[in-house]
Amino acid sequence: MKIEKRVKELVEEKIADKPNLFLVDVKFHSNGKLMVLVDGDNGIGIDDCVAISRHVGFHLEEENVIETAYNLEVSSPGIDTPLTSIRQYTKNVGRNLAIKMVDGTKREGKLTGLAEDAIVIEEKIKEKGKKAETVESVIPIDKITETKVLISFK
Repeated sequence: MKIEKRVKELVEEKIADKPNLFLVDVKFHSNGKLMVLVDGDNGIGIDDCVAISRHVGFHLEEENVIETAYNLEVSSPGIDTPLTSIRQYTKNVGRNLAIKMVDGTKREGKLTGLAEDAIVIEEKIKEKGKKAETVESVIPIDKITETKVLISFK
């Protein structure tokens, strides 16, 4: 979609001088809501979100990219937003993940690192009649359909 492509260019332009920030996603919904998700290696502050919003909004108006009324929202991805980039995985090393695999299975474990085109997790494997064992597993990213961070409220 032309709108999403242009918004991505505008966001990349605005954050070019801030190497710790990165674009996660841009979605233009049929209800006129334009969602821009931006994150940072150390999170992202409200000031950066506002600056990105102003930059994108100004250029969209100037270039008349969207002909109907729209609502622009720039934020960091919520905790329930699936991880989509290597930088997001890197940022979440040490956290527990829920992973849906291409074959339909689900896995859970602590993200301990990244390998080439793969993630490394520690997961508990329990075989019938045996004690649960913690094993390190390397999971190729192309075998994953969705990854979410599990939040612990302990």
